[in-house]
Order: sequence, then structure tokens, then C-alpha cells
Amino acid sequence: MIRFLLKGLFHDRSRSRLPIIVVAIGVMLAVFMNAYITGFMGDTIEMNARFTHGHLKVMTRAYAENEGQVPNDLALTEVSALKEELSGRFPELDWAARIQFGGLVDVPDEFGETRSQGPAAGMGIDLLSPDSREAGRLNIQKSIVRGRIVQNAGEALLAEQFSRKLGVDPGDEVTLIGSTMHGSMSMYNFRVAGTVSFGVEALDRGTIIVDIEDARNALDMYDAAGELIGLFETGFYDDERALEIARAFNTPFEEDKDEYAPVMKTLTQQGSMGQLVKMLDVWGIYIIAIFIVAMALVLWNAGLLGGLRRYGEFGVRLAMGEEKNHLYRTLIYESIFIGIAGAFIGTAIGLFFAALVQKYGINISGLMEGSAMMYPSAIRTRITTTDYYIGFIPGLFATIIGTMLAGIGIYRRKTSQLFKELEA
Repeated sequence: MIRFLLKGLFHDRSRSRLPIIVVAIGVMLAVFMNAYITGFMGDTIEMNARFTHGHLKVMTRAYAENEGQVPNDLALTEVSALKEELSGRFPELDWAARIQFGGLVDVPDEFGETRSQGPAAGMGIDLLSPDSREAGRLNIQKSIVRGRIVQNAGEALLAEQFSRKLGVDPGDEVTLIGSTMHGSMSMYNFRVAGTVSFGVEALDRGTIIVDIEDARNALDMYDAAGELIGLFETGFYDDERALEIARAFNTPFEEDKDEYAPVMKTLTQQGSMGQLVKMLDVWGIYIIAIFIVAMALVLWNAGLLGGLRRYGEFGVRLAMGEEKNHLYRTLIYESIFIGIAGAFIGTAIGLFFAALVQKYGINISGLMEGSAMMYPSAIRTRITTTDYYIGFIPGLFATIIGTMLAGIGIYRRKTSQLFKELEA
């Protein structure tokens, strides 16, 4: 029976050409869109994780409640011991201490008077330790526009856009004016080692990046940090595992009422990141559902047109004693073969285009101007295992549903009517 149906499809290509083309186009779009959503939204999630939220973040309870204000007076203390404990308990994560701070960057003239100044959002990260991954994690080396990366204590990086606004060049000296951990005024001099551009408006608007030890000296935060962030060694966020780790860490502190007690939050428990992660999980389902409905409608119409043309064939088969149920089933079998063939072709084409975008990307930096949230400057797809089989779901379901809907007409036709059509 299978050989008979395949021969029929190969010899009468009008029965299979249009459905296969429709399925292939739909599957191609489904595969590409899934790779696009996984790539772009995944990159957005990971960028926010690397720069601000981490996959997991440890803060004091009071700091967590006022995180948007970056209250360094509520920062973690004895961070070295806490970091060592976290690395021992959760070795699948790489832990790093960071200090977020705000202040005023003052640029002096040759007489020491203020030439220009502007508000800055500062970040103290480990740039000088030989085993630190922070510079690579934030892609600082590739983001250098002028000058070089920080190599010595007392050096800083300024956002290129910010440095142009202040009229600062690499080698110039600037003064950071802010407040210490204890609330007193702080003024600390830095030499600009270089300028950076991340292609993200939220970062390029007014960022200063310094080594964490310099930040501690400037803000009087010895062995302290606003937060400890942990990132999975795999490079991708695992929400289920992250929640398990957070529960294991937080349980011993549940009865502790001290506002300086540490608390761990997952990526999805910070800001709007939970919505982004959930959207990434459900978008694949939406894509499949949309293409199943769209292709099923097209294939239903194609099946109706094909059925009208094949009523003569149906009449012969019924005259030979074939039952309507059997005839209906053979149409469904044919649709399965068509769906498999179209899904293979569409998946191959979809993966090809997804691979091109994954390698070369599409620059969208111009569209991100003015955005307060961090988005990647280029759209890149990410091909995963799911992309190799996700197209078969709409490909098979759509062809089967379309054929089932079109084939209902067989039961509405009387055998005598089909004979008359045959005679005509």
C-alpha cells in the first residue's frame, strides 16, 4: 500500500507539488523564526545577565529591597569569605564581586579648574586579577574605541559617547566625585586608559568602569561589594537549577531578621527578566500554533481543489469495491508522506538561512537609540537541537488536518453521484 501511494505521488506530481511547496515554506519560516527568537531573546537575556543581573545575585536583604537606588551603605561585607563559600557550594557557577555606584565625573583644565563635568553610572569590576573573567564576560577588549584596557591601578574606562561629551581623551585625568559607603563625600582621581562603546544606549550614555579595588578605595568599601553575581559555566541560564540553588542558599537565613543578612535572587526574580524568560519558553509554542493554523487553511483549500479534480479517481476506486473509510485513510497517508517531504525540505532551507544570520548577524544598533534596556546591537539567530525537529510538528499536523478537512467531502458524496461524474 505504501509503495502504491508513493508511486501515485511521484507519477502525478500535481497532487504533491503544491502541498509540498506550501509545507516547505511554512516549515522554513517556523524553523527560522524559532532560531531567531532563541537567538535574539537569548542574547538579550544573557547580555542583561552579564552586565547587571547575573544568573544569580547575592545581596544584603536591605540592598535587595532598594536595588534600583544602588545603596552601597547597605552593601555586603567580608565578601572574600562569602565568595569562597559560594564557589565551594555551587561550583557550576563562576562568582564575581561588583560595585555599582553613581557620581559626578569632573574634568579639570590646565589650571586645575573644572573644564567640564557630567553624571556617570559607575561599575567596579575585577579587571586586574589574572584569573578574573570579567573583562571577557563584558566583551571589554573588543569594545575599546580609543586607548587600551585598564592595566594598572588608578586607571578607568569611559564610554566613548560620554568621553566625547566631556572632551576627554585617553591619558587625561578625571576626578570621580561621589559618596563613600559611610555617607561621607569622596573625590578620587583616575587616569583614562581608554574609551569603550558597547552599542547599548543605556551603557554608552555615561559609564565609567574601574577596577573593583580602586572602587573600594574610592568609596571606602574594604572587602565589601554591592553584589556578588554568579553565572553558569555553560554560559546559558537554567531557571530550574537557579531556583534550586537560591532556595538552598536562602533557607538558613529565613529566620534571620538582620537587614544585612545575605539573600540570593535568580535572574527571573529581578526586574522584568522573569517575563523575558517566560516569553522565550512560550514563543516556540506560539510559532508552531500559528503556522499549523495558517498551513492547514491553505492545505484545506488545496485539498478541496485536488479532491474536485480526483472525483473521477474516487469513483473508479469505489466502483472496484473500496470503502469510503479506506479511501479517506489513504488520503491521510498521502498527506503524511507529503508532510515529511515538505518538512525535510523546509527544515534544510530554514537552517541554511538561520546559519547565515547566526554567523553574520543583522546590525540594529540604530534602532536601539534611546532604549533604557540593554539589547544586543546585532540580531543573531541561535540554532539549537529544537530547530532540527520543530518544523516537523506544523509540517505533519497541518497536512493531516488540511487533508482531513478536505476529505470530509468524500462522505458527503453519494457513490452514484461519483459514478455520474466519472461517466461525464
